[in-house]
Amino acid sequence: MFDLTFTVDAKSTTTPLTLAIDQLVIAGWTGRDPVARDKHIAELEALGIARPATTPIYYRASARRLTQEDSIEVCGNESSGEVEFVLIGWQGRIFVGLGSDHTDRKVETYNVTVSKQMCDKPIAPVLWELEDVAAHWDRLILRSYACTAGKRELYQEGTLDAMLPVDELVKRGFEGGKLPDGCAMFGGTFAAKGGIRPAERFEFELEDPVLKRSIRHAYDIVTLPVRG
Repeated sequence: MFDLTFTVDAKSTTTPLTLAIDQLVIAGWTGRDPVARDKHIAELEALGIARPATTPIYYRASARRLTQEDSIEVCGNESSGEVEFVLIGWQGRIFVGLGSDHTDRKVETYNVTVSKQMCDKPIAPVLWELEDVAAHWDRLILRSYACTAGKRELYQEGTLDAMLPVDELVKRGFEGGKLPDGCAMFGGTFAAKGGIRPAERFEFELEDPVLKRSIRHAYDIVTLPVRG
């Protein structure tokens, strides 16, 4: 268990909140549309990554992989980010955040679970109350940009009506259908525009077009040499 401090943006007020996180769950294959879901599966199959045993599937990773730093270190040039909404359970409430499931794609070809543990998972320092966005959840927009050699390209974009609803996602993944206190769950992602690829910097956001606000975060990727 370790602490992360966030700012809770509750429409017109902001409040600091420190949460003790002791579980990290990466939900995969959470698409509501089986055609779009299978497109992403095919995208990864092209990289040699096997199809998941179930859809959705819930991978576990160390909670200490979560980071709010503005850079991460990775081994080699085989990793990439994925923008995802994040749900955090605390004292019977659910907060909504934003993260990147940065994943080592080479490791992913032989063991997806291990690949989820290989890289830090950047998470934005701002949270929303789920109850503030529940009524227009499907209209929220996830978006990411890959930046390389000074060029910033749209990498992912989509609305959350493409993902399983929060209630269903939690019900399928947790006993009793409740998100445990101290659990952070990444909720799934969209196919990459132009294919999965590494970047020098990854920028990502969750936009609420109804309440006219966004959560944004970005990080640089520092590549460590692979000596064999």
